[in-house]
Amino acid sequence: MTMTVATPPSPARGRLTDRQKDIVQKFAALGSLLVLIVVFSLTSNAFFTVNNGMTIALQVTSIALLGIGATCVIITGGIDLSVGSVLALSGVVAALAVKELGLAVPFAMMLGILTGAFCGLINGILVTRMRLPPFIATLGMMLIARGVALQITGARAVSGLGESFGVLGNGALFRVVTLGDDGFPTVVFPGIPYPVILMVVIAVAVSLMLNRSVLGRHIYAVGSNSEAARLSGVNVAGVTRFTYVLSGTLAGLTGCVLMSRLVTAQPNEGVMYELDAIASAVIGGTSLIGGVGTMSGTFIGSFVIGILRNGLNMNGVSAFTQQIIIGLVILLTVWIDQLRNRR
Repeated sequence: MTMTVATPPSPARGRLTDRQKDIVQKFAALGSLLVLIVVFSLTSNAFFTVNNGMTIALQVTSIALLGIGATCVIITGGIDLSVGSVLALSGVVAALAVKELGLAVPFAMMLGILTGAFCGLINGILVTRMRLPPFIATLGMMLIARGVALQITGARAVSGLGESFGVLGNGALFRVVTLGDDGFPTVVFPGIPYPVILMVVIAVAVSLMLNRSVLGRHIYAVGSNSEAARLSGVNVAGVTRFTYVLSGTLAGLTGCVLMSRLVTAQPNEGVMYELDAIASAVIGGTSLIGGVGTMSGTFIGSFVIGILRNGLNMNGVSAFTQQIIIGLVILLTVWIDQLRNRR
């Protein structure tokens, strides 16, 4: 008598793998982006132009840079609510270093970036050493960083920083300017803004780190199952701290870029930016429970938010209505993420 043993069905049969889910989410975000471009191109003649494209790219840089850091933190299963306040503190520190200490602009901005990295390190220590929930730890840092920024400036803007301070935020590569018949300069091609170049370079570098390095694999492992990662020899605390330091560093860089664009340091800058960063990550497919996320998805999510804001502005939609619409988009994407995780 022969016995036949039934082969159990493959776990991947009948349902999507994590990679397939990621691809589906990414194409859904890309589809939303294309729909927004078509709709706003039809409703405004000025939307689909080179100048407006460069404007959108410049506006998206802040969301994308913060979103890159937020993605790495969320992949590990954490959250960083402090980036908007850290952004303001870092920009203010850089401006005061130029105005009060007389430092050269590059060194002052490096000091601002280091300020952001230090805030991120404190966040990482609070989460890993003191075992505070990431929400509470970064919420506390959000209040502290904003308070320090307001305190050291007396709640006033820092101005009179000189033209050199605005080069990073307002300069562009390949800008073409000609003199017209009237003797005034005419911009033939606005060029590629320096912040956009920074955004692309950092996005590519972090993407390579996540996908091609041991550290990147460890970041995903910590978010998927921190205990299994620890038993496998992964330094869970060290990896987690690294993601918070990276998020703080990018917040510091964003603060320097924003203050450079304004050529003025505003201690109230960056309010609610943390929500844009988290939204760009989630729209691009990063799961709030950790373990899933890509830089390309976050990049797409950043442009979804940037184009949505730009298009609504061009169509005369009030700032209050824009907040409502973007809030609904965030709720919808998080709800979809939750449904995907349940399935």
